Amino acid sequence: MKFLLCTLLASGLLGTASVSGAAAQPAGQGAEPAEPSIGEPVRAEQVMQILVEGNQRVEADTVLSYLLIRPGDVADPRLVNLSIQTLWATNLFADVRIAQEAGTLIVYVRENPIINRVVIEGNRAINDSRITDEIQLQPRTLFTRARVQADVQRILEVYRRSGRFAVQVNPQIVELPQNRVDLVFEISEGPTTGVRRINFVGNRAFADRRLRGEIVTTEARWWRFFSSNDNYDPDRLEFDREQLREFYADRGYADFRVSSAIAELTPDQSGFYITYTVDEGQVYNFGEITVTTEIPDLDSDYLERIVSTRTGSLYVGSRIEESIDTLTFAAGAAGYAFVDVRPRVRTNRESQTVDIEYVINPAPRVYIERIDIIGNSRTLDRVIRREMELVEGDAFNQVLINLSRSRVRRLGFFENVEIDPVQGSAADRARVEVRVTEQPTGELAFGVGYSSTDSFLVDFSVSERNLRGRGQFLRFRVSSSSRRRQIDIRFTEPRFLDRNLAAGFDLFQIRSNFSREASFETESTGFSLRTGFPLTASVEAGLNYTLRNDEGRTFSGVSEAIRRAAGSRMTSLVGYSVAWNRVDDFRFPTRGFTMSMNQDIAGVGGDVRYVRTEARGAVYRNVFRRDIVLSLTGETGYVLGWGGDDVRINDRFFKGGNSFRGFETAGVGPRVVQRREDGTLIRGDALGGNFYAIGALELGFPLGLPEQYGIRGSVFTEFGTMGLLPSVDQITDTGGTTSPFTIDELAPRVSVGVSIFWDSPFGPVRFDFAEAVVYQDYDRREFFRFSTSTGF
Repeated sequence: MKFLLCTLLASGLLGTASVSGAAAQPAGQGAEPAEPSIGEPVRAEQVMQILVEGNQRVEADTVLSYLLIRPGDVADPRLVNLSIQTLWATNLFADVRIAQEAGTLIVYVRENPIINRVVIEGNRAINDSRITDEIQLQPRTLFTRARVQADVQRILEVYRRSGRFAVQVNPQIVELPQNRVDLVFEISEGPTTGVRRINFVGNRAFADRRLRGEIVTTEARWWRFFSSNDNYDPDRLEFDREQLREFYADRGYADFRVSSAIAELTPDQSGFYITYTVDEGQVYNFGEITVTTEIPDLDSDYLERIVSTRTGSLYVGSRIEESIDTLTFAAGAAGYAFVDVRPRVRTNRESQTVDIEYVINPAPRVYIERIDIIGNSRTLDRVIRREMELVEGDAFNQVLINLSRSRVRRLGFFENVEIDPVQGSAADRARVEVRVTEQPTGELAFGVGYSSTDSFLVDFSVSERNLRGRGQFLRFRVSSSSRRRQIDIRFTEPRFLDRNLAAGFDLFQIRSNFSREASFETESTGFSLRTGFPLTASVEAGLNYTLRNDEGRTFSGVSEAIRRAAGSRMTSLVGYSVAWNRVDDFRFPTRGFTMSMNQDIAGVGGDVRYVRTEARGAVYRNVFRRDIVLSLTGETGYVLGWGGDDVRINDRFFKGGNSFRGFETAGVGPRVVQRREDGTLIRGDALGGNFYAIGALELGFPLGLPEQYGIRGSVFTEFGTMGLLPSVDQITDTGGTTSPFTIDELAPRVSVGVSIFWDSPFGPVRFDFAEAVVYQDYDRREFFRFSTSTGF
């Protein structure tokens, strides 16, 4: 009697042992997941055997492994019920029932179908791949209604993030043989839900228009077809609240807060009205600024002088974070890798000041226990380690860590480089983890382009910047245009003989056609050897030797200066270079400067004797914003013959085109001319110059287009001069109209203009619009220049 009462009580509270899941229904009807249903109770009899029926793909042993009852056990309704719940939780079955027949326990199952394919229909604004990346149901996975409903919500969220709140998603299933289904998501996208208006309530110090410019969300306008920021996005709304807080905090409003941010959907669901309610508070200044530390090697007085916050100055919230970074860096430079800097902020409402106490908690001096290289699937460890300024056993130094990060990034082998210290085996030990993400370094490139200088050009190259993971560079290149044909092979070993010494060689053949500018052609064939080595962390030097054969060909009727270039001559020259580089980014500098000087001496053997010297410099500084860069560049060069030799035309400088915008290639400098009857000049061949000096002032800026388009612009002015023709090549002006003569004046030239740069999928493209405002009558000017090339 007692046993019967317990059985009935268990059946009433936990459900009977015969349980059935609801039958599968087409997805999209809003049905909840099936729950076990009540059937006939199991009797408390001994189980002689257990049978599984209805399974197709799932093995019977797998089903039995989830049961809590084994043959020989007495059927316990509680254990039977728990077994059903366990089988149900596997998501393998759409229905589970357990029945009892004369000592045999029969488990009836109906398996969930397998998804054959997932089809997206009706989507036009968002492609299939973006949706399938978000949903969890994929082909050859189990179908359950709960998973379908979860994926419906994921699709709705994808569309809402794109500003489409009227979207509707209707999932359907198509039943197939062998318990398979096709899952179809029918999508009705609806219109884009833009932001009609952004309003602010409570702002007194700044107008609504100013605040709208500080947040990412913008009001919908017809011309903003490149931007999606005018679509409503709840996540972006939270980000905008933080942007407003930072904006006010950087202008002295330490108590500022956004009381509410409400988005109201219009009745036709076509737009949102967003209202921010703000409480500006009062304007504060910094009060007492102190730095407290118990680390003996850190001087509190010195640390107080280097923080960004100053007593009496306007409260700027971002300077607190800058000060924390500065103090952390200073402690790291002293060998304390894991210091904890916490600011204690005290607001004085009466005096409208904010006192800041930076507390540096005690920490031991740290030594590097191990350096781990992670993620270098191709590049050898030693290629990365040799760029590190620290080795195992050194005292930790954050300055050297940052320098090491810059050196590894400068290799150009990795998409991302992160160097972080982690706690070692003891409090005074640290492991340095160098995490890199490899990127492709080999390139097979074929480019076809057009420029106003070279007309059509074809460029083919095979290059590898990280040969066999050893950091070596190898390139074979063939290029051809109407003006120039070039074949070259270049190899560079960055650590020759495992020393901090780069060495390499070049093999080349170059044909240049100057028939339009100076009525001659040249063909140069030879090789060069070069080496480079650092003098300091930012100064590098190099040595080079070149041996080449120059074959010159001239046309009839040219001047004696050009005829001297005809014939074959061997040039043997040695040279050196020194470069000082202090820019923040080698490819796209925004701050810093560069200076370089190189000199070549021809005459160490061979038939040609001259000394060529060139110097270049540039200063970069971002103004207003980081992506607006003002640059001042300048270069100069001088070549002088020695040993009784005069400099031939093919060894002189020619400037113009890309090197002096506003003028054609070889458009400035000494030239052969002839006087007409009316006194005007007929321009003849350019003769080049032994000296030049050119400078440029340029302001580069984004054009307001999305960054992924790679389009920037600039305004510039260029200025310079060129001349100093050897006396042997000068022709005296006799004053007649039939005799040609030369003009050689170091007269100034100035041009102004704008440039548009496009980092296109086919290579970098540049459009130059320049007007020469100071020039000579015999110069060749041009207003527009279009050029493209393939970078390697």
